[in-house]
Amino acid sequence: MRPFFHPATEDLRPDAILHALADPDRAAIFTRIATQGCVGSCATLAALGDRIIPKSSLSAHFKVLREAGLIRSERQGVEMRNHARCADVEMRFPGLLTAILNAYTSGPMPGPRS
Repeated sequence: MRPFFHPATEDLRPDAILHALADPDRAAIFTRIATQGCVGSCATLAALGDRIIPKSSLSAHFKVLREAGLIRSERQGVEMRNHARCADVEMRFPGLLTAILNAYTSGPMPGPRS
């Protein structure tokens, strides 16, 4: 197996982070990893509300989050451990993650005014 790519803190880019968190499923997955500290089972992240994310889609979401520098994935036997890199992102872009994740929890954005 090829090793995973994890960008260095100084190589984190805001456009990659914004792209990764623009998808509501990825934002939900990242939030769960960040609040739990480390998630060992992908199956625990597959259930989003009343639907299950297919394993292939979940793998693609992890890849986008990993390459944006939001998570670090490590193989431990047959299990994959995912850790949030909140401290690295906060060091590079103070307040960015908080602002993005707060926008998701505050509900839908208001539409244009007539």
